[in-house]
Amino acid sequence: MRRLVQVLVLAVALAAPAVTALRIDDAHAAGAYDSPYTFEQIFGTALRLLRVDLGCKITEKDADNGYLLFDYTSIESGKTVHHGSIEVVRGKQTTHVSVQLPTLPQYHEQMILDALARKLVAEHGDPPPRSKQAPPAPPPDDAGADAEP
Repeated sequence: MRRLVQVLVLAVALAAPAVTALRIDDAHAAGAYDSPYTFEQIFGTALRLLRVDLGCKITEKDADNGYLLFDYTSIESGKTVHHGSIEVVRGKQTTHVSVQLPTLPQYHEQMILDALARKLVAEHGDPPPRSKQAPPAPPPDDAGADAEP
């Protein structure tokens, strides 16, 4: 019995690093924020930011699905090219924007988000007001209609 316990403890000890290694991808968090600007404003501004301001090569873009794939070169990494993406998702009151540069520290993603936020204000001014949705109407009170007087 003691031998069985030792084997089980050894198996758990050997399996722990494998489980941890499989979960590393879950630990990476992309830089993201919710913007009050419209989907169209954000997508166009993000495209100009990457191509013109940052000099990135756009490898793929899809305005219908709201994503841009690009090659990013950091001053810190020399001539190494890093693949990144920007995703723009329509929401009810805001538009969700996320930047991913999985091979670089997260502050690179945040730097692009900050530059995008500044560029949106510079190009479009204050965010457009979002229309407030009217609260749903209460259901009709039919309980009294079926009751006998």
